[in-house]
Amino acid sequence: MTRSTTIIVVRRDGKTAMAGDGQVSIEDTIVKSTAQKVRTMRDGDVIAGYAGAAADALALFERLEESLDEYNGNLPRACLELVKQWRTDKVLRQLEALLLVADEDDIFLISGTGDVIVPDEDVMAIGSGGGYATAAAKALLRETSLSAREIAEKALRIAGEICVYTNGNLTIEELPNERDA
Repeated sequence: MTRSTTIIVVRRDGKTAMAGDGQVSIEDTIVKSTAQKVRTMRDGDVIAGYAGAAADALALFERLEESLDEYNGNLPRACLELVKQWRTDKVLRQLEALLLVADEDDIFLISGTGDVIVPDEDVMAIGSGGGYATAAAKALLRETSLSAREIAEKALRIAGEICVYTNGNLTIEELPNERDA
């Protein structure tokens, strides 16, 4: 289990929002509270977040961006190629992280064990508070008319009230971004 953060992605009404907290913990000690674990790629057309080792995730982000360029922004194909590399490359195989990536049409969880998972619903979360954030987001999706961004933020804040590895310093990215609107 990755005990390092919480990242959630929510889609509603044509908008996709991803939120991540800023806490970095080593064992039972908080060493940083303002890390940014969610970012955009491909000129803002893709959002990615990670749970796990930062250096490993950043190396994987670079590979994902290369695959996105190679496959002309096709996120499903780029994710599949990244997982193939991750499983077969001796160096990449040692990386310890989970990635959550999304564009306007797709959401994927990518792991080093060969997983490329598409959620059944328009919500998915990773990290130590992922279960809490998912439960909160599903309830908010079903019982409110809040936007994707509002649900992602509220769900992550709820997870932060429960999970000691998740804080309230959030980074939130949304698609389509303002330049597309």
